[in-house]
Amino acid sequence: MKSLLWLLLTLAATVNVASNFITSGVLQSAVSVGTGVLALASGTCLFLTRDRRTA
Repeated sequence: MKSLLWLLLTLAATVNVASNFITSGVLQSAVSVGTGVLALASGTCLFLTRDRRTA
């Protein structure tokens, strides 16, 4: 599960950076918003499923 979330996070970041060079205008904004939401969602899931250590 975590490996899939890491893959999605990495893919979203890569596509977001690449879209800045490849697309422009409304399409760039739509891709950035979509990949941003995907990155935030996968990052949040990774945070919530982390191993908690006791003190």
